[in-house]
Amino acid sequence: MEDRRGGVLRSLKKQRPSIRSLFRSGQNPANSAAIPSDQCIPQLSQIANSVVARCSRVLLIQPEQLQRQFESQMPEDVRQPSCYARNLLEYCSYSALHLMVQEPDHLSDREFRRLSYDMMLAWEAPAAGCETLSKEISMQGKTIVEDEDGVSIFYADSLNMAVQVDDKKTVGLEAFTRIAPAAPSIADIIAVDNLFAALTSSSGGQLHFLIYEKYLIALDKVIRTARSFGGSAMISNLQLAAGEIAIEVDGTIPTQPVFQHIGISAWPGRLILTNRSLYFESVGVGSFNKATIYDLSSDSKQIVKRECTGPLGAKLFDKAVSYKSMSLPEPVSMEFPEFKGHLRRDYWLAIIREVLHVNQFIRKFSLTDVREGEALSRAILGIFRCRAIRDAFHTVPAHFRTILSFSLAEKLPKGDNILEALSGRLEMLNIESGGSSLNGSKINSTTIQPVSLLTLQKFGLIIMKETEVIKDVKFSNGDVWVGDVNPLELALKQSKLDSSKAEAAHASVTQMKVEGVDTNLAVMKELLSPLMEVATWVQLLASWESSVKSSIFLMIFCYAIFRDWFKYILPYSFLFLAVLMLWHKHQAKGKPVEVLKVIQPPNRNPVEQLLVLQEVMGQLETYIQAANIILLKLRALLFSAFPQATNTAALFLIFMAVVLVFMPLKYLIMCLFLEPFTREMPLRKETSDKVLRRLKEWWIRIPAAPVQIIKPDESKKRR
Repeated sequence: MEDRRGGVLRSLKKQRPSIRSLFRSGQNPANSAAIPSDQCIPQLSQIANSVVARCSRVLLIQPEQLQRQFESQMPEDVRQPSCYARNLLEYCSYSALHLMVQEPDHLSDREFRRLSYDMMLAWEAPAAGCETLSKEISMQGKTIVEDEDGVSIFYADSLNMAVQVDDKKTVGLEAFTRIAPAAPSIADIIAVDNLFAALTSSSGGQLHFLIYEKYLIALDKVIRTARSFGGSAMISNLQLAAGEIAIEVDGTIPTQPVFQHIGISAWPGRLILTNRSLYFESVGVGSFNKATIYDLSSDSKQIVKRECTGPLGAKLFDKAVSYKSMSLPEPVSMEFPEFKGHLRRDYWLAIIREVLHVNQFIRKFSLTDVREGEALSRAILGIFRCRAIRDAFHTVPAHFRTILSFSLAEKLPKGDNILEALSGRLEMLNIESGGSSLNGSKINSTTIQPVSLLTLQKFGLIIMKETEVIKDVKFSNGDVWVGDVNPLELALKQSKLDSSKAEAAHASVTQMKVEGVDTNLAVMKELLSPLMEVATWVQLLASWESSVKSSIFLMIFCYAIFRDWFKYILPYSFLFLAVLMLWHKHQAKGKPVEVLKVIQPPNRNPVEQLLVLQEVMGQLETYIQAANIILLKLRALLFSAFPQATNTAALFLIFMAVVLVFMPLKYLIMCLFLEPFTREMPLRKETSDKVLRRLKEWWIRIPAAPVQIIKPDESKKRR
């Protein structure tokens, strides 16, 4: 069977048109040879018939037989006239892709790239009589590079290509999300939307064949590089555990090392990421020293985030990744120096987090054996795609736009439902479905297979010793179902309803972030101005400058406490805020929120900003010292360093305990309110000042408990 498949794929490679003639003619190679009329399916369009004919050659059956299989195996709702053509096309495309992706080098096969792209084109116009509208990218303001015949090939910017392939036809998001996830190497169902956005960021939301082909070629190179890690001397001195494979290596070039920072010490070396751990090997004499291992699969509350580093611990360059774990005495930073930007750091931050998230997913749902291997394989293939996007288009999508599935599920609204649906999908792996198909109909020899794991194994990347593979399977339940959505897709659609709002909110937060300590303080002061006005008003009443107003407020508040109304203060406050928000909603009537106007503080040069920062740090140090003094005096009271003060404090605590036991709560609250509010009252001001003075004198006489500062052992730290 393998020889027959290989022969079919080799036969598809014959009569390959040159890429230059493709640019000149703008013809689709799929339509270069006319399809005999007796082999055309009447319900399908011309391009759909072309795709079905090529799928039938891959499957080694006639198009009519393929159509009969579809009609006999699919349920009636999938065969309705309104969706017949598109569902038949999906059935043929999924069946052919299932066989083609089993070839180890299918990404390097241009016929595979062309056919998979034509499947998307045909999906947009599957029925007879449909014609795909030509979609073009506006070339206004672009510089075009032409060949000797005047045919434009590329823009001057390599990211913006003037695509003139297949009569300028392009693929939209919906077609890409229905076809691409059927090939596990190309896309994952969870992040397929973000992958499409990354591929079409410079082409107006339409995918051109050149961009699609460039992505697959880059992905093929990434996988070949990862395959070479296993047998190369690059990581031969590492003792990897069974089922552990190297995913990414950085720092092998002497001019581009990775620096490991611990405290103020830094060591150059290379960094290796596997599906389990992170390895750092410092540079030694003629070779690398023994690797330091950071286990990403353990449950040790690990945190990976951005970090700034610099010489002697100075926070100057935002080019590092910080790793913190309960198993480490202090955080470790990995710095990725580069001349401009921090793309290298962003890429490593993304892939380390992906490995961390997939191992958290495995622990959460207790996945083992094939299920664990399938989850790891999904993450590994996602990292390969991320590397391909970085190499081909020099970008790493982040946050809600990330193309790493497990990291995306952690950030999306209701992402936990996505992970639960994925866990349910993994629970059915390698289980005979008892003849039930992906839509409930009867299909012979139908199984649910670990498609990502099998794809990795076809690429020569083994993460399991043995995997039960069912041979000669004509169809496999994948992440996409013919004419229907599976539970994982349903969870994704529900999450997408909220993700746009969350992304817009995140964009607004990013936009509203202002720079400068003075500016941020001015914004905070303006936002808190209503509360500050209330606090100023209460302070004015407590100062008893207006005896009438203060007395009225005192009587009202005491009466409320006496009648036990204080327990309704919080509910009435919530009710007042709710009514206020609804009133503002009614008054606004869909209008945008009024802009908060803040007077910008005077501009300061860098030296002045450093002086302000130094002053703020000095004030912060003063507050911390005062807090430490209070804690040390309390420690001295606790351990009776000053017996007379300890006796006084103990008697006061006993008295307060008796009061709390026997005094009703409302009287206690009234006392706590009356004491500070009437402190400035003319009748008791002199007495209050005298009592406060005695308390301060008593507190000053209490000594602070002794403290000894011990320097760390530098020799142990170096080891």
